[in-house]
Amino acid sequence: MGSNGTPGVEERPAGSAGATRPGKRRLLVGTAVVLGTLLLTGCSSATTEQWKRLGLPVGASDRTEQVRSLWIGAWIAALIVGVMVWGLILWVSVRYRKRTDEAPKQVRYNLPLEVLYTLAPFAIIGVLFFYTVEHGNKITAMSSSPQHTVNVVGQQWQWTFNYKDTVDGQQGVWETGTLDKPAQLWLPVNESVHFDLTSPDVIHSFWVPSFYFKLDVIPGRTNKFELTPTKTGTFAGKCAELCGLYHSRMVFTVKVVNRDEYDAHLKELAAKGQTGAATGGSNATTIPGHGEQEGGK
Repeated sequence: MGSNGTPGVEERPAGSAGATRPGKRRLLVGTAVVLGTLLLTGCSSATTEQWKRLGLPVGASDRTEQVRSLWIGAWIAALIVGVMVWGLILWVSVRYRKRTDEAPKQVRYNLPLEVLYTLAPFAIIGVLFFYTVEHGNKITAMSSSPQHTVNVVGQQWQWTFNYKDTVDGQQGVWETGTLDKPAQLWLPVNESVHFDLTSPDVIHSFWVPSFYFKLDVIPGRTNKFELTPTKTGTFAGKCAELCGLYHSRMVFTVKVVNRDEYDAHLKELAAKGQTGAATGGSNATTIPGHGEQEGGK
């Protein structure tokens, strides 16, 4: 019995529920303030810049802006579509939730909705296709007279770089890496470089994340691309195609330097006797039974 005589009902002190709610509210607000402060103070300027790039590395080639624009634009488009879909789902769930046991009105056709469902996907695909082609043409553009040409040979399991520059009267020098000592690719800053990619064994993929470019290296075929390094420094490179047992060891570094340092490095290679080209055999540019492919040497 409660004190007021009502069976089974027990009185609570007046104001106890009201006193509990403000306490919980203050605890939640305090927790939010502490977490927000930790998040804000824990983000360095470098972290903030990385968030702005959506995780992309700092760009070091003239292809950076086109790839970054296409990547971030695709994310923005996906976010807009996602927010619209989530909003419609929530609105329909609330607006048309079942309130009675009666069956809702059955509608066989709704022409405006069917037109929307048909046209909206085509509009989205059309916009994405347009910008992909527009940016893709700029990303893969090549000039008729690049300043330098490098033949990149990907083999199991390291890289060989053949520089086609004339050094001390010799046409071309080369350097290669091993599992214990990965290769280094030297490039001059702010000068265009044409790349020929070949492989004597299996498919590899030449990737320098900071260059915002990646292209497969396929046996019997010479893939090509061109870019201009825009920032000096040392950048990581790797094979982005599972190519065998030591795929994880197919790494290399790219040293982007000024022209004098680049020329001096090529002269060092020539002095070591590393002249000509190390292409990895005929399988790099030919397919058995089909002869030499276009671009092969």
